[in-house]
Amino acid sequence: MTTYPPGRTAGPRAGCFAVLDPATGEAFDEAPDQHPDELDAVVARARAAWHGWRDDDAARAAALRAAADAVDTAAPDLAALLTREQGKPLAEALAEVARTAARLRYFAEPAPEPQPITDGRPVRSEVRWRSLGPVAAIVPWNFPLQLASAKLAPALAAGNTVVLKPSPFTPLATRMLASVLSGALPEDVLTVVTGREPLGARLASHPGIRHVTFTGSVATGRAVAAGAAASLARVTLELGGNDAAILLDDVDVDAIADRLFWAAFRNCGQICMAVKRVYAPARLYPRVVEALAARARGVTVGSGLDPAVRLGPVNNAPQLARVEDVTARALADGARAAAGGHRLDRPGYFHAPTVLADVPPTSAVVTGEQFGPVLPVLAYRDLDDAVDAANATGFGLGGSVWSADPDRAEPVADRLECGTAWINHHAELSLAQPFAGAKDSGVGVAGGPWGLYGNLRPFVVHRPAEV
Repeated sequence: MTTYPPGRTAGPRAGCFAVLDPATGEAFDEAPDQHPDELDAVVARARAAWHGWRDDDAARAAALRAAADAVDTAAPDLAALLTREQGKPLAEALAEVARTAARLRYFAEPAPEPQPITDGRPVRSEVRWRSLGPVAAIVPWNFPLQLASAKLAPALAAGNTVVLKPSPFTPLATRMLASVLSGALPEDVLTVVTGREPLGARLASHPGIRHVTFTGSVATGRAVAAGAAASLARVTLELGGNDAAILLDDVDVDAIADRLFWAAFRNCGQICMAVKRVYAPARLYPRVVEALAARARGVTVGSGLDPAVRLGPVNNAPQLARVEDVTARALADGARAAAGGHRLDRPGYFHAPTVLADVPPTSAVVTGEQFGPVLPVLAYRDLDDAVDAANATGFGLGGSVWSADPDRAEPVADRLECGTAWINHHAELSLAQPFAGAKDSGVGVAGGPWGLYGNLRPFVVHRPAEV
């Protein structure tokens, strides 16, 4: 039976939609299904709040520090709810909440100082920095809190206000986050809106929004950019990836197997910058396949609330269907399932951790983004061919090179057409570094000072030089 909070036994109330637990496939709560027409009032309040929020740099920094402290205090409750609606193991949910607090704390710094311009002319020129206004932050379901903080922390630090829309698959932890932050932030500086489409499309195209920051699919990102263009709003788009890991012929397979496996399968493979393809030298190929397959066969899969579980469910039914489809197509193309290859026969959205060998390079699981617990491993005989294959995609988010000699790996990594290249690890980011994609993987930059300046505009003041 569908379960709801105490006293509730029926489906969602009018004006709400059900939220499902991916470990059971059953509804356990509900969220407001806000109408797009409500956005006019929401954005108007965000704009009114902006005028006071932007004016006091010290107050903003103090508020963000208080916000980070509040998230730390609420971490157990936030993490438990995040696991319930997203599916990831509780330890990973706690790590996501900690990252959310760390991001808020990182951006709780003084505003950028004015920058004088010296160009030999008899004027004094100075670049000052101004906020943009209300920012729309549209967040997917794989890391709802971490990605929300990646958008709202720099936007708020820059003096903007934020209207945050989570995925309808994971609205609850985001609503709780807003409640936690409400004690630290002035009213209407941060507003969370929840609902199904066309709410997100209307928010992205709202004329009162001055910056749209979005994480999601390439197709939806293009639609977001088109909507924002109507009001010439700035856009920052992080649009997924098909990251390749290239193993060199000197690699110690046993030494890297755990790191490589979890770089592909953490969060059930639902990470934009996860390893999505592995290219292994032909001499080592059987060992690489078996090392990864052994770990896939041995990992504990189940509800993220179970402390013994390392791999939770796929988040939602449509994504599980996609994972099943690309796997079935690969097998039909001639691939071999060294591990897994099928949905698990149990309630919820569980797919067996899958390692595919002998995959044709034209198979959809290689050319697209599977975004699930399925990893194709391909053999190569010439390193140049492997690099060409890694780059032969419209994606360009990340990539990695694995070798016993990092100095040998670095020039190979330098040839990858992506925003971030790792050596002997993958998908690890510092709060201080830029995160950006090449090609279809994105527009704009998140992370570090680049993320802050993406939420600011330069304002230049000229005055005659003093004589």
